[in-house]
Amino acid sequence: MDILTISFLFGAALIGGGMSAVAGGASFFTFPALLFAGLPPLEANATNFVAMTPANITALPAFRDELRGLGRALFLPSLIAGVGGIAGAFLLLAIGGGFFAQAVPYLMGGATALFAAAPILRKQMERRKSTFAERELGLFLLFVAAVYGGYFGAGLGQIMLAVLILIGHTNLHEANAAKNAINSVISLVAVVIYGLTGAVAWPAAIVMVFGASIGGYLGGHMSLRISQKTLRLAVIWLGVVLTGFYFVNGA
Repeated sequence: MDILTISFLFGAALIGGGMSAVAGGASFFTFPALLFAGLPPLEANATNFVAMTPANITALPAFRDELRGLGRALFLPSLIAGVGGIAGAFLLLAIGGGFFAQAVPYLMGGATALFAAAPILRKQMERRKSTFAERELGLFLLFVAAVYGGYFGAGLGQIMLAVLILIGHTNLHEANAAKNAINSVISLVAVVIYGLTGAVAWPAAIVMVFGASIGGYLGGHMSLRISQKTLRLAVIWLGVVLTGFYFVNGA
């Protein structure tokens, strides 16, 4: 890689890491960056998982009080998320790069729609008390979200926030802490699978790991006091533009 590509990928990962911790939507920056750098879609997706894994992890120290309060309540959601992440990663590898390349515009469009709709669902869930049946449904949806996360993952942060509120985490800072912890599990299991199967472009991944680590650390601290509305709107508009681009030009 030349210095321009390295700088481009590092910058995309830095922004993506911060977005992942603050508002979600990191892959709307990092996945297209890898495509523009010349990686095939499946390899770009696997590399993106490795690159963005530190973003959620380095955000966790900012939520140590919330995580301490959650305690054992995180065990079952994390276990379910891990199983779902493994299933999603194997699903991606099973269908191959050709099908995934054709699916990218639809995945990006669907992720954008889900990212935009998640706060509406979240507000609806905050207005009502979760029943046992709703919590059971929430755990099932968490598994589905984890499968999607292991498969593609764009917009997963906001989707996971909505699911966690359905389960009963109605405090937004607490839900955001749980989201970062659970998404870390999904990323880690997917990274192991992708790494063992040779689907990762390691030079690009290593460059982006440094950017994502710094962005995630800074974003984790900012997320407790920054307004997320403008950032979310920027991510949604970026998703719309990229969806249109991929429908016209392909991935």
